[in-house]
Amino acid sequence: MVNKVRLSELQKDEPPVLDESWWEAVLAEEERFAPCTGKSQPAGQPNSRPASGRAAGEQVAIDWKIAGELYEQDKIISLQVIGYNRGGLLVCGAGLQGFVPISHLVEIPGESPGIEPCLEKYLNQAINLKIIECDHERGRVVFSQRAALARPGVRIDLLETLQPGDVILGTVTNVTDFGIFVDLGGVEGLVHVSEISWGRVNHPTDAVNLGEALRVYVIQVDRTRARVALSLKRLHPNPWVTAEQRYQPGQIVDATVTSIVPFGAFARLEEGLDGLIHISEMMDTDAQPIPAAHLQEGQNIRVRILHVDCGRQRLGLSLHLDDESV
Repeated sequence: MVNKVRLSELQKDEPPVLDESWWEAVLAEEERFAPCTGKSQPAGQPNSRPASGRAAGEQVAIDWKIAGELYEQDKIISLQVIGYNRGGLLVCGAGLQGFVPISHLVEIPGESPGIEPCLEKYLNQAINLKIIECDHERGRVVFSQRAALARPGVRIDLLETLQPGDVILGTVTNVTDFGIFVDLGGVEGLVHVSEISWGRVNHPTDAVNLGEALRVYVIQVDRTRARVALSLKRLHPNPWVTAEQRYQPGQIVDATVTSIVPFGAFARLEEGLDGLIHISEMMDTDAQPIPAAHLQEGQNIRVRILHVDCGRQRLGLSLHLDDESV
């Protein structure tokens, strides 16, 4: 049973259709930031350890018929761990060889230096896995120990029942520069960084923690490629829609500093509404410059609104508070 509700009736705007270019961009980023794959960094490469009794870097011919059947039917298989590196485990057996990313292990190791000792304990052990990616053209097979906790066929059932507009509870499995991966109970979805908040996001790690339970909004389900696009910001109304009605130039409001940048600072008026205080607008009441270094993230300040551009989601702010405005 999928624990989900439908929020589509609460959304005034229909979710955008994500074309193939959106997914291609995500995959390109995933390749860029992925710690390693079984193909590009097999056991025996620097920072990896082969299991005893197996030659470093030895490759096994993959039986793509078996791999395809296991993936299509969402079956569980037991394979032996033959090596590891900081990205995860290399597994082999039954005509298969592939990689288990560290985020797909049941017990996710902590930060360095605790990663390698934890991974080393898997060496020569047989673990239950499911194939979560099977790409013959790229010679890539990716496994998940966590997905194997669910009964066979769960991924198929989820992909058939999930619909755009659903809200489902998941678990954060990985946080990268480009987004948040969430386990939906047999299928892993992605909250792209652009879908985390209506406001500015410094880094996805500022929004969630690894292992955190998370309610997510389903934007799109690609059943053919088992891809699920998710959103956090669509759980809430878009504050930019009514921003011009609630905020006007010259208005003095409370704000919270969210980040310091070389050209100024960003401050949040409310959830999803972040504005820029350009360095030229950092003046106190005596028109003396206030260096950005004097501001701190999380600091509560008073700002004057310079302009509101809802179409471009831009908000200009100033620390220069005219006496007449106060």
